[in-house]
Amino acid sequence: MERVRDLRQLPKAHLHLHFTGSMRPATLLDLADKYGVHLPAALTSGRPPRLSATDERGWFRFQRLYDIARSCLRAPEDIQRLVREAAEEDVRDGSRWLEIQVDPTSYAPRLGGLIPALEIILDAVDRASQDTGLGMRVLVAANRMKHPLDARTLARLAVRYSDRGVVGFGLSNDERRGFARDFDRAFAIARDGGLLSAPHGGELSGPASVRDCLDDLHAARIGHGVRAAEDPVLLRRLASRGVTCEVCPASNVALGVYGKPEDVPLRKFYEAGVPMALGADDPLLFGSRLTAQYEIARTAHAFTDAELAELARQSVRGSRAPQEAQRAVLADVDAWLAAPAPQG
Repeated sequence: MERVRDLRQLPKAHLHLHFTGSMRPATLLDLADKYGVHLPAALTSGRPPRLSATDERGWFRFQRLYDIARSCLRAPEDIQRLVREAAEEDVRDGSRWLEIQVDPTSYAPRLGGLIPALEIILDAVDRASQDTGLGMRVLVAANRMKHPLDARTLARLAVRYSDRGVVGFGLSNDERRGFARDFDRAFAIARDGGLLSAPHGGELSGPASVRDCLDDLHAARIGHGVRAAEDPVLLRRLASRGVTCEVCPASNVALGVYGKPEDVPLRKFYEAGVPMALGADDPLLFGSRLTAQYEIARTAHAFTDAELAELARQSVRGSRAPQEAQRAVLADVDAWLAAPAPQG
């Protein structure tokens, strides 16, 4: 049998993890009980809910479940618990660097306002990083469903806290709504302040969504981006620019973007030279964390250990980790690959 290495031990960076979606299911149950929040069966069954976001009704259901889970985060200690546990889960999966994505406006009403909410989140990230040894930073994300002026406010806030752990600026929610160019000024503010531009694109919409992220928002990283596989010219453009796509195989299947894991275009991206950073997206709703994404690459796409090590390197290179930290993790990736593999 083929000798394969333990993917949990493969050092890697995690660049696509949403804040509320990182929550452990048991933690959601505890917090719902604490605050008397009624959870629908989809969040209490112990199994990932059945989701499909390829139509507006399915996306609405996904967002409704997400909003219910978010409503259970009401106090600083809840935020601290979520971040600490997310860090613990990442460490267990071999992550050495985590950039967690959050829209602080979602938590501001219960945490004393926008600035206090972001400060509570950043303090929790700093504490969790110290406690677990995991490098952690924050990517502030605007909501595409809200007014672009709100995004500008968030961009200015993100820049203000760039010395406290904010490294990037994103744009999330249903990419089929509105235009990327409506948010160009917010992204310009973020870039001028030294932040990475990392909007979502090319998940629910096709290749044009990815082009818009590149042309209008000057994206250096793309959340998802998988639909670029439908346009060979766009794939070459991503490869030549070295734009890292944060590919989340399990969530792509769970949301109906692809029918099965084998359909996610991991191999096409890899062979085209497009850098990838595999991500778990929302483990609370999709039922799998970081290592499981690498398992999909191994089992559904026949990635060898050498290729999986290269995926890990791409995730590290696509991160905003300091160069010294990147070099250390890359050296450990090489050591993982050089070590003898156990009998499979």
